[in-house]
Amino acid sequence: MKTYSAKPADITRQWYLIDASEQTLGRIASKVALLLMGKEKPQYTAHIDCGDYVIIINSNKLKVTGTKLNNKKYYSHSGHPGGLHTRSLGEQISRDSTKVIINAVKGMIPNNKLLTNRINRLKVYPDETHNHRAQQPHTITMRKAQKVK
Repeated sequence: MKTYSAKPADITRQWYLIDASEQTLGRIASKVALLLMGKEKPQYTAHIDCGDYVIIINSNKLKVTGTKLNNKKYYSHSGHPGGLHTRSLGEQISRDSTKVIINAVKGMIPNNKLLTNRINRLKVYPDETHNHRAQQPHTITMRKAQKVK
């Protein structure tokens, strides 16, 4: 029996819609990373990009747990001495909440030659309006986490 290896011509891509106001950042990012890589498909092949398109709406209503809004930091450096800039997660969400989701998903995808194409298939919008209605995306409702007693 031969091992199946997907070819680029065999790939069919779907469109999925996820509402970011329903779940926490980490759970959304892990689900989106799986969809972008195509790991939930039976024809998944590691060296071929088998993933789907993902649309995330309501990134302004993003939820995080604990004290991450104040303690989690985002760093950028200008390249000059003393050019380090830090922002908390709360500041970054108020400034541009789409970058928070893109960075979280990017950290969950392997850093190889397929990363750029996978991230380009991720569309993030700060509110409910998006311009991908013609693609007829399938809505994914994520199950809410249940508290353990």
